[in-house]
Parts: sequence; C-alpha cells; structure tokens
Amino acid sequence: MQQSSFPAFAKTYKGSLEKVLKDSISKLSAPSIIKESMLYSLEAGGKRIRPLLLLATLEAFGEDVNKGMLTAAAIEMIHTYSLIHDDLPSMDNDDLRRGKPTNHKVFGDAFAILAGDAMLTYSFQLIAETPSEYTNANTLLRLIKELSKAAGAEGMVGGQVADINGENNELSLKDLEYIHIHKTGKLLQYSVVAGAILAEANESTIKTLEEFAYHLGLAFQIRDDILDLEGTEAMIGKPVGSDTSKHKSTYPSILTLDGAKEVLHSHIQQAKEKLRETGLNTELLEEITDLIETRNH
Repeated sequence: MQQSSFPAFAKTYKGSLEKVLKDSISKLSAPSIIKESMLYSLEAGGKRIRPLLLLATLEAFGEDVNKGMLTAAAIEMIHTYSLIHDDLPSMDNDDLRRGKPTNHKVFGDAFAILAGDAMLTYSFQLIAETPSEYTNANTLLRLIKELSKAAGAEGMVGGQVADINGENNELSLKDLEYIHIHKTGKLLQYSVVAGAILAEANESTIKTLEEFAYHLGLAFQIRDDILDLEGTEAMIGKPVGSDTSKHKSTYPSILTLDGAKEVLHSHIQQAKEKLRETGLNTELLEEITDLIETRNH
C-alpha cells in the first residue's frame, strides 16, 4: 500500500509494530517481573526510526510491509536492550530515558541487565518466526547473520567499547566517527539492508542502500550531539549537556557547533544522492532523511 507521506506511513504501521512488540512479550512463558521490565522500556516511547526504516525500505520496493514486521520488532528490541544497558551505573549511569526513570531505577540493576539480555536473545527468535509465506530459510539465515554482526563486537558493542575507552580523552574526528558508525550507525544500516534483503534486491542495490544508511547513521548521531547542546530536557528526555558533563568528545566539541551543522548537512545530502542512485520509489526514505536533519528530540 503506497502512502502519501512518512507521517501517514508511520501512523499506519507504528501501531502494528507496537502491538507486535507487546504481544511478543506477553506470550512469553517467563517470570512476570522480567516481562514487566522488558515492556517498561519497550513502551517508554521513542521514534521507532529503525523499524520504520526497514518498513519504508520494503515500501520503496513495492513489497508487502508486513513481510518485515517481525524483523522490525527484533531491531527495536536490540535497540531497547542497548539503551537499558547503556543507562546502567557501570556504563553511562543515567537516571532518565525518554523522560522516564531508567529501567534499573525502577527494577534494579539485576533485572535491568536480564531484561536487556532477554530482548537481545529473543530478537533472533522473532526473525526466525517470520511466516514462510513472506520469505524463505536462506533469507532468514542471512538476516540473523547480518543482525549478529551489526549488534555485536563488530558493530554496536564494539562502538560502545570505543565510546567507554574514549571518555575523558580528546578524540580525533576519525576516532569519533568509528564510535558513531559502530555504536549507532551499524544498527541503522542493518534496518535498511534488512528491508532490501527481504525484498530480494540485487547486491548492487543493497550496497547502494548500505551507503545511504552509512551517511544517515552519522547524520543521526551528529544531530544527537547538537541536541545535547541546543535541546531541552523535555525535548531529549534526559539532562541537557550530559555529554559535556561526562567529558565525552562530540562533533561540536571537535568541529564547533557551526562546523557540526555543516557536516550534518553534508551527510544528509550524500544520503539523498545514494537514494537517487537506486532508481526506487524512495519518497518515504527521503522524508525520513529530512526529519533526521531537523528533528528536535
């Protein structure tokens, strides 16, 4: 079903995604406390940009968006688990996430860790449970393999390690890009690539979309760095200036605020150029790209 704009698309499918997330947790045969902890963070809000990127990519290929719903839910679970663990006292030690007390503040460190572990593990099961009417075993195996790389030591976890090691140090721009490409960018890239894989795209198109998502991921994080200075607590759901207070290197700290905005715009433009190279109906993906440049939370 073609949608006229991203807000209409998001309104149509975000509700379906929320239902899949809730139903998936509710049906688990597990202690109620861990299910409550998982749902607390999953239902705390958020833009759902990663799963919506996957669904918008399927839309660009003219595919049935429902084909990717379980993979989209899996991506959101991986993202949410990472936030729970990032907020822990041994990591970023944050009290607020999306304007609410962080998971460990409500459920304690142990159950927060276990809720994250449970979502990480469950995400791969969800992908494997995609109905055979939508895809085949080889495609699911590739989706699981690529998600493992994007979320693990070669991707998000590796980026988190570099981020922790970089605290209280003045990083070079290259070092900072490594952190953002891996900690944030790899999962965003996977979201787009997974849509292309489910659409059975050729390898050339998948590569071009991967390059699009590379620039989009960097733009997303640069915008985060800018909001940490220009936003408000109500906007970003956590204290303003938290990066500065933790002595973290950011794009504005290395390039100045104006310089960071220039690099942000450059990555947005490069992302759009890659979309045009695909020859697909990328209207929704272009809207998402514009929203990332201008978002205020």
